[in-house]
Amino acid sequence: MAIIGRKLGMTRVFAEDGTAVPVTVIEAGPCPVLMVRDAQAQIGWGRRRPQRTTRAELGHAKTAGLDYAPQVVRSFQMPGNELTPGAMITVDFFTSGDLVKVTGTTKGRGFQGVVHRHGFGGGPGSHGNTRHRKPGSIGAGTDPSRVIKGKKMPGHQGDARHTEMGLTIVRVDTDRNLLFVRGAVPGSKNGIVTVAKQGGKSRHD
Repeated sequence: MAIIGRKLGMTRVFAEDGTAVPVTVIEAGPCPVLMVRDAQAQIGWGRRRPQRTTRAELGHAKTAGLDYAPQVVRSFQMPGNELTPGAMITVDFFTSGDLVKVTGTTKGRGFQGVVHRHGFGGGPGSHGNTRHRKPGSIGAGTDPSRVIKGKKMPGHQGDARHTEMGLTIVRVDTDRNLLFVRGAVPGSKNGIVTVAKQGGKSRHD
C-alpha cells in the first residue's frame, strides 16, 4: 500500500533510551481512491483550484464521489481487493517500524561539471596546471573515433525522480496526518513524495 504526501522538513525525535533519531516529517493523506483496475489503485492528494480544473478531471473525480479534482494523481499496485473507489487512505495504514520506500523529485542543481556531478578528483592544484576541474581525456582519437555512450560528462544535475529504499517509520501522528520517517528523503521542503510499504529487504541490507 502507498500514500501521497508533502515533505515538511527534517527534525529529530528521541528514542526510549534517549538516542536522537534524525527523521523526515511527511504530511501524508488523506488520499481518496479514484479508480481500481487491473490490481492497481489510482489515488489522489490535495485539491486543485476550480479555475484550474478541467471538466474531464472533475468528471473523473465525481465517479469516486468527490466534488473536487485532486491536485496530484498516482497509481500503485494494490494487493488483493482491499480498496474501492471513494475510500480514503490515511496514515492509519502505517505503523511504527514499517519498512518503506519514498519516491520524490530530487533538488535541481542546474548545469554542473564533472567534479560536482560525478565526484571526479580534478587535476593538480599547482605547478602551472590549468586543468583543475576539467574532465581530461574523454576517449581515443583513432579507435573508436567517438565518445562512448554513457560517458560521465558535465551536464544537468538533479531534478530527477529518485526512490530511497530501506527507510523505517519511527512515529505515526494520526491526528495531524504526519509520518516520521528515519533518515532523509528526496526533494526539497513542500515537495510531493509517495510513501509505499516495502515488501522485502532493502538494497542496503
